[in-house]
Amino acid sequence: MSEYAGNDIALTPIGKIWTGFKSPADCPFNAHLNEGTSQIELDPAYLDGLFGLQDRATHLVVLYWFDQADRNRLQTSPPHVKGDDVFGVFALRAPHRPNPIALSTVEIKAIDGNVITVSGLDCCDGTFLLDLKPYVPAVDRQDTAIFNVTNNALWEETSPVR
Repeated sequence: MSEYAGNDIALTPIGKIWTGFKSPADCPFNAHLNEGTSQIELDPAYLDGLFGLQDRATHLVVLYWFDQADRNRLQTSPPHVKGDDVFGVFALRAPHRPNPIALSTVEIKAIDGNVITVSGLDCCDGTFLLDLKPYVPAVDRQDTAIFNVTNNALWEETSPVR
């Protein structure tokens, strides 16, 4: 048993996300593959938290909960990798993980009251929204970051990651 067992953390959703996808099988395996738009419906109790966003940011970092994920899976074979190679979930952006927190950076298309229309997300209708943060290029972009897939002959040419 993990030494951290029993130290539960409670999260309260602050809204829901609407994408048009009804099941995980309908969802793209990456938000960047969804060329449509999605709506983030913020609980009206948190509306004051949007103050100033529209004048300050063009993009958002969206954190959401993959409620249908397998929380016991620690290894998986991603759909964009040829063959049966298996990777640990912490080496991937796979939804199946002990704490299925998803993270995507999206473009803000419009803000209308408590509804934010953004570039497409990769989750099912009704997915719980955990948090929103403005994308700040000077802070969030890491010019020295590398995710090595170009030397992996198993990586599909259609993968959105380069």
